[in-house]
Amino acid sequence: MEAKQLRHDLGVAGSAPKSPAYLALLRAGPRIKPLQQVHAHLVVSGSHRSRALLTKLLTLACEAGSIFYTHRLFLSVPIPDAFLFNSLIKASSKFGFPQYTVFFYHSMLAFCIPPSSYTFTSVIKSCADLSDLRLGRGVHSHALVCGYGADSFVQAALVSLYSKSGDLGAAWKMFDKMPHRSVVAWNSMISGYEQNGLSKEAIVVFDQMRELGVEPDSTTFVSVLAACSQLGALGLGCSVHRDVINSGLHVNVALGSSLINMYARCGNVSKAREVFDSMKERNVIAWTAMISGYATNGYGTQAVEFFREMKARGPVPNTITFVAVLAACAHAGLVPEGREAFASMRQDYGLVPSVEHHVCLVDMLGRAGLLNEAYQLIKELGAEEAAPAVWTAMLGACKMHKNFDLGVIVAEHLLEVEPENPGHYVMLSNIYALAGQMDRVEMIRNMMMGRSLRKRVGYSTIDLNHRTYLFSMGDKSHPETSEVYQHLDELMSRCREAGYAPAPESVMHEVEEEEREYALRYHSEKLAITFGLLKTKDGVSIRIVKNLRMCEDCHEAIKFISIVTKREIIVRDKLRFHHFKDGSCSCMDYW
Repeated sequence: MEAKQLRHDLGVAGSAPKSPAYLALLRAGPRIKPLQQVHAHLVVSGSHRSRALLTKLLTLACEAGSIFYTHRLFLSVPIPDAFLFNSLIKASSKFGFPQYTVFFYHSMLAFCIPPSSYTFTSVIKSCADLSDLRLGRGVHSHALVCGYGADSFVQAALVSLYSKSGDLGAAWKMFDKMPHRSVVAWNSMISGYEQNGLSKEAIVVFDQMRELGVEPDSTTFVSVLAACSQLGALGLGCSVHRDVINSGLHVNVALGSSLINMYARCGNVSKAREVFDSMKERNVIAWTAMISGYATNGYGTQAVEFFREMKARGPVPNTITFVAVLAACAHAGLVPEGREAFASMRQDYGLVPSVEHHVCLVDMLGRAGLLNEAYQLIKELGAEEAAPAVWTAMLGACKMHKNFDLGVIVAEHLLEVEPENPGHYVMLSNIYALAGQMDRVEMIRNMMMGRSLRKRVGYSTIDLNHRTYLFSMGDKSHPETSEVYQHLDELMSRCREAGYAPAPESVMHEVEEEEREYALRYHSEKLAITFGLLKTKDGVSIRIVKNLRMCEDCHEAIKFISIVTKREIIVRDKLRFHHFKDGSCSCMDYW
């Protein structure tokens, strides 16, 4: 702001909302240097004693992002009033300074100024942002004492607090007793379930919301689409997309990115790209979602090309973007491209690689067979950077390339730093089994039993007609078990005729002796796929989700199933997507 204009605006000092001084503040807006200039003129003219002007100055400074300047100004006020406190509490909460919201709240209490419902709403929101459940419960108690327990805005904030903090029982109890549930309260419950991994429950709440005639907003759809992504529920995700279109909502960056992520995580990358191309505004989140979508679906080359396009005409990549790019390179064997991307982080963008980037780099080198280079990289990293996840990536590479000696060294290190992680014992057991050292397999199994550790139970899900069906290995709980098992037996016989041969080493070390005969055939992936084949028409693609990494035998078997059934089969396991078609997989057996 020009000094001449400032002198004109401040020529007549005053404290009324429409005074020249107030207009000068409005003209300065949330920009720290113009605000400091106005502040200087207010001090010179004596107008800085006006509470209205001071309050406006403080809230604009907070909005400008200068919380330290705001704090310093606040400390200069001899006796703050309720209006000043509430303005600061609301502004600091709204503009991302939750710790200062709590500070202003405690200062308000120190001055014996009673909080209002607006005070509690903002403070509770900040407790949720800080994930400070203990403090939030204290504020909740204070709100009850002050008589604001039945206030709808306070209740909505409490639902958000408890759901974000993982106390879904308390969140639902609060939500259930609300006489009037706003869309904000519904959104808090849906996002709470989704963020805590309870996607099915999130969908149930969304359905209840629609049945009661509450119109969802863009925030609702973002959470529901995230739940669909977790479940791999493409049909439901498409239905939600249609709801978005029919509602007439503007597809902003957040909603568009959620749609991209949903389609990509459900295995439909072309639809994800279609959404991306239709977006009028694209930020780094949207670009990164698209790169990650290509990466997890086995299109590493496209992910790298898209990243180059982003560097040329898109927003500046962030650390998450580089994780997606490096993961794409790791799973596609693009070592030169991965090295280039890793070097670009520091050289071009000044970004410091984190544990996730080193995991991807070690994974990339290890998968490519460059085990010595990967191991040397780990040894060169400091203790913090060489986190267990980095060693775990190294261990997976040792198993892949059957380097048993190095694998044992890496596994023993992991057992030292994470002795309670059953995954490390299972991986070491796998390595010993592949090396034919069954006495050591038994030793590892006994160690797990001695520590009461158990391998995670694997399961696969398939979504049909908006219902999710779950199968585990050897599962016989499904009402149509006999039909599924009979059809699977016939299917595997046809696969054998086409050239499939089971890989018994995939299970010999995982299960007890009496289970080995049928363990391979009745893995959860095969059961879920068989059920899908029985329940869908010829030519329809089968999509399943597996909670663990797919075993080598299932990967080989599904390639043959895609041949004998002439179906495309899409499997999302713990790490990535596998698109099986005509006997080949999109991962090119490099996973």
